[in-house]
Amino acid sequence: MSWWTGVDGLRYSLQETPLSLSCQFGFAPDRRANDGVTNMRKRFGFAPDSHANDRVTNTRKRFGFAPDRHANDRVTNMRNRFGFAPDRHANDRVTNMHKRFAHIAVLFVCIWTASVSSAPSEFESASSVAETRHQLSVLKKDDIWWVVNGRDMAWNFKNLHRMYATVNVYREGPVRELTYSLMPEISAFRVDTPNGPMGYLDFLDSEFSTTMGMVILHKGKIVFEHYPRMQSYEKPIYWSVTKVFVSALVAILEDDDLIDVSAPIDRYIPELKDSDFSGIRIRNILDMATGIDCPEEYEDKNSCYYRYSVTVGDGYWDEKSPDNPYTMIAKLKVGHHAPQGTSFSYSGVNTFVLAWLVEKVAGMPFQDALSRYIWSRMGAESDAAFLAPRFGVPITHGGLLARLRDVARFGLLYTPSYKVVSDDKIISNRHVELISNGGNPDLLANARYRSLASDRVKHNVYQWDRVFTNNDFFKGGWAGQGLLVNPDRDLVAVYTGYFKDDAHSETPPLSMLRKVLEGVFAKNL
Repeated sequence: MSWWTGVDGLRYSLQETPLSLSCQFGFAPDRRANDGVTNMRKRFGFAPDSHANDRVTNTRKRFGFAPDRHANDRVTNMRNRFGFAPDRHANDRVTNMHKRFAHIAVLFVCIWTASVSSAPSEFESASSVAETRHQLSVLKKDDIWWVVNGRDMAWNFKNLHRMYATVNVYREGPVRELTYSLMPEISAFRVDTPNGPMGYLDFLDSEFSTTMGMVILHKGKIVFEHYPRMQSYEKPIYWSVTKVFVSALVAILEDDDLIDVSAPIDRYIPELKDSDFSGIRIRNILDMATGIDCPEEYEDKNSCYYRYSVTVGDGYWDEKSPDNPYTMIAKLKVGHHAPQGTSFSYSGVNTFVLAWLVEKVAGMPFQDALSRYIWSRMGAESDAAFLAPRFGVPITHGGLLARLRDVARFGLLYTPSYKVVSDDKIISNRHVELISNGGNPDLLANARYRSLASDRVKHNVYQWDRVFTNNDFFKGGWAGQGLLVNPDRDLVAVYTGYFKDDAHSETPPLSMLRKVLEGVFAKNL
């Protein structure tokens, strides 16, 4: 890859540009060819082109002369500009001109790109006043806001801070910048789609995808970043990806000897001693293996789970609904479907109890504990927030609102490149090893409704949905969100999306992403 080829002039290839810039300066101005050329025109009044005539024209405009491909013209140009000619022999003249113009070109590019790096990208508003008013006016009056799909769901996911109360998660100190080392092979990797094979970047832009944004890190650097349906500064909801932030805090307090996960939960939360959670070991809550008959349920408004979700504002509330999640869970009596520690049964109620545990042990609201132990220590570029529509209680099972790059920073804490964002080892090696090899495969094999065992999956553990045989840790969100971490390959990927329609006809993002990562990085190890 090169910015210049001989004396033909400036060659601007967008696939090459971000990688070259990131290697030299730690940033990349843009990822798309049209945007790249547009930005260059805005900054410098011209854009170099891949055609020889345009290159010569641009060079003449900027420097007052243009090198030529013919030896005599090169000699004349050199004599006119510098008062000397390199040599009397044509071959030597060509060689010397190549060298000298390459040096001039590199110097110019260094000055040029330094100017680009210091200039912020042009801000684009994510929602107009009229659009915001319209979207708020069409919110459901007789049901919860998230029952819509398509464009309305996408807008809602990115604009919850305009719609409902939130509580802050605070950053602190200097931003730990994520530098760029973009890999064009990720964009170009061929994937199968309903329209036939296409490049991965084209797939993300296509009608088959509803991914709003994606960031991939390798060895602590951004190797792929694309926002086809959002702005990079927006803070969408991550739904159940939030759950591993809760388990991370439990692990941190566990490492500080403040929590014993083999103990029953009511040792730390005595309010639960008369509920179905009495005697349930914390490890089984972490692994979604409590045996309590309160599975995830989004439609039956009389179900245990939906009634809980109403108390935190994640379900449709009316005057007959329970009002306080703490008192509801403290009185929970729904029975058990299996002995604890034997069967996987997914429920956000478990995550709420774990967040309650964090609040008890840390002595502060959950969002403040996340600020103290993680967010303020990882060089985040922005504060985060939790959706908290009812009485300021954060939706800890799924309400995180944050920039994609900051969620990627969180993922880095599980990798060898954690020092990119923190001098401290926030997530211990012990915990990473436990996630990788400390799960119980029988839980998925004996999952409540059907076996979830697979020859590609080792286990679930500590709120992570799946740990694959290649050591991909994965946590998914309800409507197209995901966090993937692979400590062995030093990889992090985070994405967010939405449902296209009632049939959820979009191509699920995880399997496609894993094919790309496997294809690109398995051969690069």
